[in-house]
Amino acid sequence: MDIQTLLHEPRFFYAIAFVLFFVLFGRRIWRPLVAMLDQRAARVRDDLEGAARLRREAEQMLAEARRERDAALADARTMLENARVESARIAEAAQREADLVAQRRERMAQDRIAASERAAVNEIRVIAADIATQAARAVVAESLGEAGDQALIDRAIAGLPAAFATRVAA
Repeated sequence: MDIQTLLHEPRFFYAIAFVLFFVLFGRRIWRPLVAMLDQRAARVRDDLEGAARLRREAEQMLAEARRERDAALADARTMLENARVESARIAEAAQREADLVAQRRERMAQDRIAASERAAVNEIRVIAADIATQAARAVVAESLGEAGDQALIDRAIAGLPAAFATRVAA
């Protein structure tokens, strides 16, 4: 193409205008554009650093929460084992106490039974003595008559001074 046709071509002027625009205004436009892109890159970098920092903090918090959970589980296991031991000790103490109470009640019952037996034996002795006395009276009354009674009474009266004398000497 020759220069003459080139000068009448609108695309040629567009290209020259484009190049001149960038030559004249390129630095003025380029600097703010680069500065804006640098600011955006810095913001993105800061956001990424903040996200990384938050992630590290979250991982630390997760690790701490796991440690606390493990410690709580260990404490719970310890408390459960202590509760089992304590309940076994309490059950054993309650069993011993129940055995002692049962033994005391058994002794008290045996003492009551023994006292009742002694009272019954004494009552039977008294009744037997009364029956024996009544039987002896009946036998003596049948075997002795009025004369025998009088002789027996006379002998008892005669033996009283001697009985008193031995009684006073003792």
